[in-house]
Amino acid sequence: MSTGERKNGVPTTVTSIPLVDPHAPKPDPSIGDLVKDATAQVSTLVRAEVELAKAEITRDVKRGLTGSVFFIAALTVLFYSTFFLFFFLAELLDTWLWRWAAFLIVFGIMVVVAAVLALFGYLKVRRIRGPKQTIESVRETREALTPGHDRAGAPTAPEATAGKPSDPSGW
Repeated sequence: MSTGERKNGVPTTVTSIPLVDPHAPKPDPSIGDLVKDATAQVSTLVRAEVELAKAEITRDVKRGLTGSVFFIAALTVLFYSTFFLFFFLAELLDTWLWRWAAFLIVFGIMVVVAAVLALFGYLKVRRIRGPKQTIESVRETREALTPGHDRAGAPTAPEATAGKPSDPSGW
């Protein structure tokens, strides 16, 4: 097309108009088309499974980090509370006055705070369960891709292999 046939960069005539949707499924797809479609769908499925696994693992890592922050805080409080334990022992041995009772109370409070922080950390870490949705989704995908999964009343895997030699390919 020459520049004389264009007006402002747009052709003045249209050479062809598609009369069918190029993305519409063919009435009789070839085996190559079916394999191409199956490959694209499996690729999309695998990408979706990977994204789900990433999301679940990220969630669990965040929970683990939150729990570890509580453990670190508990250890820090416990570390600094030993300072007061030593003061308590020094005051107890040095003088038998009532001043040591105050140091003992401070030490007891710090140990209780450390125990509460450790409990919070344990509760956070205990909630980590792993990528359950991903495991279930992969299991469903495997079942869907197993030949004969759609037959009603199809025997389960242990029943199907009872008394029959098993085919290692799964077909």
